[in-house]
Amino acid sequence: MPIHRPSATRVAGAAFVAATATAAVVVAPLPAAYATPSTTAVISEAYGGGGNSGATLTNDFVELANRSTSAYPLDGYSVQYLPASASASSLWQVTPLTGSLAPGGSYLVGEGAGTGGTAALPAPDATGSIAMAAGSGTVALVKGTTALTCKTAADCTGNPDVVDLLGYGTAVVREGSAAPAATNTASVSRSASLADTDDNSADFTAGTPTPTNSAGQTAGGGSGGSGGPTAPGAFRIHDIQGTTRVSPLKGQSVVGVPGIVTAVRTTGSKGYWIQDPTPDADPATSEGLFVFTGSAAPTVSVGDSVLVSGKVTEYYPGTGTQSVTELGSPVSTTLSSGNALPDAVVLDDSTVPDTYTPTAGGGSIEALPLQPAVYSQDFYESIEGMRASVSDARVVGATNSYGEMFVTAKPDERPTPRGGTVYGAYDQQNTGRIEIAAADGSTPTLNVGDELAGTTTGPVDYASFGGYLLAPTAATTGTAVDNGLKPEVTRRQKGNELALATYNVENLDPTDSDDKFTRLAKGVVTNLASPDIVTLEEIQDDNGATDDGTVSAEATLTKFTAAIRAAGGPKYSWRYVNPVNDKDGGEPGGNIRQVFLFNPKRVSFVDRASATDVSTTAVSVVKDRWTHEAHLSASPGRINPTSTAWNSSRKPLVGEFRFQGRTVFVIANHFNSKGGDDPMHGRFQEPTRSSETQRKLQAQEENAFVDSLLAADPRARIVALGDLNDYEFSDAVKTLTDNGSVLTDLINTLPAAQRYSYVYDGNSQTLDHILTSPSVTHYDYDVVHINSEFADQASDHDPQVVRIDVNKCGSKAYEPKPGDHK
Repeated sequence: MPIHRPSATRVAGAAFVAATATAAVVVAPLPAAYATPSTTAVISEAYGGGGNSGATLTNDFVELANRSTSAYPLDGYSVQYLPASASASSLWQVTPLTGSLAPGGSYLVGEGAGTGGTAALPAPDATGSIAMAAGSGTVALVKGTTALTCKTAADCTGNPDVVDLLGYGTAVVREGSAAPAATNTASVSRSASLADTDDNSADFTAGTPTPTNSAGQTAGGGSGGSGGPTAPGAFRIHDIQGTTRVSPLKGQSVVGVPGIVTAVRTTGSKGYWIQDPTPDADPATSEGLFVFTGSAAPTVSVGDSVLVSGKVTEYYPGTGTQSVTELGSPVSTTLSSGNALPDAVVLDDSTVPDTYTPTAGGGSIEALPLQPAVYSQDFYESIEGMRASVSDARVVGATNSYGEMFVTAKPDERPTPRGGTVYGAYDQQNTGRIEIAAADGSTPTLNVGDELAGTTTGPVDYASFGGYLLAPTAATTGTAVDNGLKPEVTRRQKGNELALATYNVENLDPTDSDDKFTRLAKGVVTNLASPDIVTLEEIQDDNGATDDGTVSAEATLTKFTAAIRAAGGPKYSWRYVNPVNDKDGGEPGGNIRQVFLFNPKRVSFVDRASATDVSTTAVSVVKDRWTHEAHLSASPGRINPTSTAWNSSRKPLVGEFRFQGRTVFVIANHFNSKGGDDPMHGRFQEPTRSSETQRKLQAQEENAFVDSLLAADPRARIVALGDLNDYEFSDAVKTLTDNGSVLTDLINTLPAAQRYSYVYDGNSQTLDHILTSPSVTHYDYDVVHINSEFADQASDHDPQVVRIDVNKCGSKAYEPKPGDHK
């Protein structure tokens, strides 16, 4: 189950109160010293005039930046301050830091406040109460939170715990020569390139304070109005956007950038988009730009011709994502109103390239020149902030709780029979997918296969979940058309068929609503036709996320099976193995596990007790010396639960069932999640799928167990099923099946357009699987679509079922052949 949050949502914070800054005593400077320049975290700006006479900002601050392409951890680090001319009694003052510094990002440390000023800092990433002097002082970024003791430039720059050092004004402790003096209205800031020569005078200049936090928020969140320039400045929007993903003017302040206001965002990250009606001739340079006003509602209107001044920033909405070029701390002048808007770029088969993204061997593609005619991700980046439109767009990802949906600009791109777009290989990215997230919160609620008829127009934006998107308003969104998608209902098993299903019920526990239990129960009884065996994933313990050591799930299963009975289903029995507390991953405290539900009137469970704790003891295969049949050492049992492959992850549950005199071995799975992987649409290409390493190890463990079972009995009927959290074409699933020679992944027996059980970012994809051993040759398999394509979901996964004629399977060892099933 993916973790989700609203797209590009940032929250402004309040100011912090501390003592008033005072000036330091000036003495003759000591000789300068040099340290090793930092290639990662640096001090990018410092300001000590907060709240002083004439100041706009109420607080002092220190801003950090990351020169590297990797996140820089700050847990256990600190920012420290020393007066410009430290006496023997002077002490370094310490502000501890937490979290991390995003690649190319900012990190704001709020310090002491004075009694003046009118504008609060944006929400600081760390806060202290240091009263920095306005004109002169020394700031250090330190690996550690113990106060430094050095008082000279040589001692401080030679300290290996000092990551970076800034001395400004008359500071004795500095790198090289001191940076210029600051004032009540001026900070000292590093150049836009973030160059670090270890000479403060060369690296820093004095100017208007521009505090920026890790969310890209800037001070005041100005929303436009009077006071700006009345004539265009030196830069236009295409100069700011440049020909790569990162602005060549990043970190610089620009004045009087002309544009027409094309849209206003009134929810989440407030602001507005401007577009230059006089574009240049370079298709790689966008003519649109987002102006970020923070918590302040914009005062401009669509159609206004404006001149905007502000600081060029790159906002990264999530780990590994691409960035959005923005103007922060804006001041605007409205020249006229009611102007015509620039024409929208049409998104369709003829404009959006079929190739998804350039590659950089797993590295960042940010510095690569954009090729909008070659790659779809370059194309969308080249129109970032510009008006774009789709016509008669089919929904391929239902509206979620954050007001986001996906449509396709390419109706013929790998369509599913139910209106989605199937994802069938790593090199088959669906380039026509585009997210719709209304700028005014008016996204209609639609299901897969529904339509936005007519034209939907909005500026192109980018979010951590989904990547590029259109941000229309109610007035610029096409007409919602409900095409009547219905949940599927599978057929009931025949008398000689054993029906086995898998269903991820998404963190089910007794604290969930009765409605959720009722809807999940209906899915089992009506849509799945009451299978004989149901393997459940994400059954939580009896008090859900409360982390008090509870591991039993009896209350959860009692409530669920009662709901199934109320829906007209059988009286299911259950078997499971309690996890070791907080060792199986999932929601903290929830202790999720797999569970066997079974109808005892149709199938019996073979209970085999173990002399040891089955939660930590590996189940093994035992061959009966008289019948030569295989059975389990414990039923239910777990596959090698102490293996490192299962660290912080669910262990497969194995059980032995009897149906019409035949033994069937069932393995219920829930492999580790995809958390931590690079997004497909991110700046690192090809994306690193770090989570797959563990899934492949898990697949190896389970494959070895299946091998041991087949070695004991080549005729063994084995069904492995559940949420494998990976695709049918992934290395993990291929390892589990041994490329189809040990287990057959039944999803591959369906037509390519029907191979999905989950919809994410508008991709219909397979995460849930049913796999069978070679002797299982007579079966009927069905993925039952009841959740993933719908805005209103009981779970985020679709269940699936296989009906096996066990009396026609297992009489001898079969070699599976394509299509060798009913």
